[in-house]
Amino acid sequence: MKMEISVTEVHDLINEIRQQPQGGLFDMIRQNVKKTVSQYLSSLMKAELTSFLGRDEYERREGEANHRNGSYGRKFTLKGIGEVGVQVPRDRKGEFKTEVELNRCAVVFL
Repeated sequence: MKMEISVTEVHDLINEIRQQPQGGLFDMIRQNVKKTVSQYLSSLMKAELTSFLGRDEYERREGEANHRNGSYGRKFTLKGIGEVGVQVPRDRKGEFKTEVELNRCAVVFL
């Protein structure tokens, strides 16, 4: 991802931080944390499904009927961070249950 910012925008951001230290900067950090947590948890559950099925994506085995079957979105709230969305993968037979314990991370499902 390429991000371009002008000198004027940097100057304005620094002035905003000086005037309101807990304003825009913390909102930007919070958004970055949300995105990172979302990507991490989604990737972790995807890897867990790979282990559960015993093969990578698009890999087929003779006689095996259970395959990946997309994912569904789930949202939860992290205290101090806000709402975070993840993609929970599923298998065709509906046997996969993630072991990622989101509740242990002070998470409340919506």
